[in-house]
Amino acid sequence: MHKLGLKLWSTNDYYIKHALSLYDDDLYDYIELYAVPDSYEDFISKWKEIKIPFIIHAPHFLGGLNFSKREYFDKNVNLAGQALKYADALRSKFVIFHPGIGGEIKETARQINLIKDSRIIIENKPYFAVNKKYICNGSSPEEISFVVNECAVGFCLDIGHCFCSANAKDIDPMLYLQEFLKIGPSVVHISDGHYKGLEDDHLHLGHGNFDLTNILMLVDKISNITIETDKDSKENLEDFRQDAYFLKNILELKR
Repeated sequence: MHKLGLKLWSTNDYYIKHALSLYDDDLYDYIELYAVPDSYEDFISKWKEIKIPFIIHAPHFLGGLNFSKREYFDKNVNLAGQALKYADALRSKFVIFHPGIGGEIKETARQINLIKDSRIIIENKPYFAVNKKYICNGSSPEEISFVVNECAVGFCLDIGHCFCSANAKDIDPMLYLQEFLKIGPSVVHISDGHYKGLEDDHLHLGHGNFDLTNILMLVDKISNITIETDKDSKENLEDFRQDAYFLKNILELKR
């Protein structure tokens, strides 16, 4: 049975009331919470009050964490520690990390091994980072497999990232997806987008041209599926409600 996740940031306390309402309506099963740097003291008590399961997402490159660069190590340890602290408080089974940008995948593995936590899972990335200025580490099945095997960590499969990376390398996106699936992901990130695009658009489900029915058939054995679409309003999560209905309808048709 699939569990669906709602993606929020730790500073999104203005969504809590509506998130509770959607949970009561059985529209999702857990919150994937992005641990915004230096937010723990101000926000953790608000998230601890709600009795919903959590998965934690650590800060990424834009938040200052870059495992692939040796000179970032001290900052990485601090930011990773903040994410793991959120995981401790919210009893998260997984903590998702990005491999890094513009560095070396071997350095990513070295730093993860020094931090060493059984809850760590690594997420695949697009080939190009923001504005094509940088190249992401962990954009290929080979690099993700290296980290998974070298560090004995799990894997978070991001569908949009997979397709962007495949297009940058002129590889069939669905075939690339099947290569990533061989690694055995524990969590999937799903959104819609442009099938032949190079940038991850995080479009609402049904607003792009991903073959979501076929994708869901391929990820059928993966329990945790986080809906990672953009939020249109700070007033409510009605856009997520529509995405959850869309996904649940496909899952029902598959039965």
